Amino acid sequence: MATTAPAHPVHPVDEVPPVRHLAAFGLQHVLAMYAGAVAVPLIVGGAMKLSPADLAYLITADLLVCGIATLIQCVGFWRFGVRLPIMQGCTFAAVSPMVLIGTTGGGLPAIYGSVIVAGLAIVLLAPVFGRLLRFFPPLVTGTVILIIGVSLLPVAGNWAAGGVGAKDFGEPKNLALAGFVLAVVLAVQRFAPPFLSRIAVLVGIAVGLAVAVPFGFTDFGGVGDADWVGISTPFHFGTPTFHASAIVSMLVVALVTMTETTGDLIAVGEMTDRKVEPRTLADGLRADGLSTVLGGVFNTFPYTAFAQNVGLVGMTRVRSRWVVATAGGILVLLGLLPKLGAVVAAVPAPVLGGAGLVMFGTVAASGLRTLTEVDFKGNNNLTVVAVSVAVGMLPVGVPTVYAKFPDWFQTVMNSGISAGCLTAIVLNLLFNHLPGKAGSAGAAAEPKAASV
Repeated sequence: MATTAPAHPVHPVDEVPPVRHLAAFGLQHVLAMYAGAVAVPLIVGGAMKLSPADLAYLITADLLVCGIATLIQCVGFWRFGVRLPIMQGCTFAAVSPMVLIGTTGGGLPAIYGSVIVAGLAIVLLAPVFGRLLRFFPPLVTGTVILIIGVSLLPVAGNWAAGGVGAKDFGEPKNLALAGFVLAVVLAVQRFAPPFLSRIAVLVGIAVGLAVAVPFGFTDFGGVGDADWVGISTPFHFGTPTFHASAIVSMLVVALVTMTETTGDLIAVGEMTDRKVEPRTLADGLRADGLSTVLGGVFNTFPYTAFAQNVGLVGMTRVRSRWVVATAGGILVLLGLLPKLGAVVAAVPAPVLGGAGLVMFGTVAASGLRTLTEVDFKGNNNLTVVAVSVAVGMLPVGVPTVYAKFPDWFQTVMNSGISAGCLTAIVLNLLFNHLPGKAGSAGAAAEPKAASV
């Protein structure tokens, strides 16, 4: 009698949880990234003194393309999409160049022209970056993941204090609410049944919101003013214009975001036990480029993997890409239904801050876990980590440290993630690959540290 061959087990990344779990896990990802997602259009639109109606349009357009970009990255088609649980959002690396372009006469059409060109460049350069994956051994990837997590912690700190620009920034009541949410998240993760422990962040945000309402932390005024339906049409602010200076600055941003996305994709690959290969890295970067082109067409900005949600994957241990694809679908709905978006926007910053502390800390801890694979005895690997972290944290701790440098330099180095990543790559090559005092034999004696 013929025996039936056992079915191949489904990798956790490809598992499809029940619908009720998909909705809860997906909403958790949306709440974790919402504040960061709308920050870029608010900053750029505010700097350009756009009307409230135009600002609202930028936000709904951003949410719509965030959702589409996330679906492309998670679900994928042909050679687009890394097919891992990756959320997409507007990159902060582009804020300063876009504000400069928009306020010096070019306006939004010049921004969108440069964004479209940058997106096309990312698509073309994706295979090149894919081949660079061999320069990311555990020494480099662990350092980069550590820098990603630590550089995000000030974001959580600002949320916990009330949000940058808040009149009551730093008030004890804000920090108390953030601390309460953090305590709820930890308690649920430790004592709740398995399903609830995996949505500990969502439970913490929900409980925090329930406490915040009677104490006056929330303002639902924007919900009544928001439209029920809003559709972003291509080139709403005019036909894109193409200026050489704007394009050059946005191409620099493209290189920075590709470096950051590479770190994020590698981090998620480590957390989900599906390591990123050169081909899949290129597919993920190609999806970034396509999403950025869509951003230029549909009145929003360059897109990249959102590091905020990397920590959520590691913390909850929910590795399904379909969960994040569901989050992408929720974002599309928020982009088409502005009133729903206004409800989500009413979540107070301290509530997000309490949840953010544990999520972003998880990213840093994941980097430390990766570094445990590295041999630090009798070599210079400790120096590589030390200097890379120091360079990466410099613009985080002293935001104006490069204020006197050229714009292109600031674009690269003001991002702690890209600065630390580039430093780690260069120092790894310097100490572990170039012949030195120990010669090539000395390098060969430590294959684990220097492997590529």
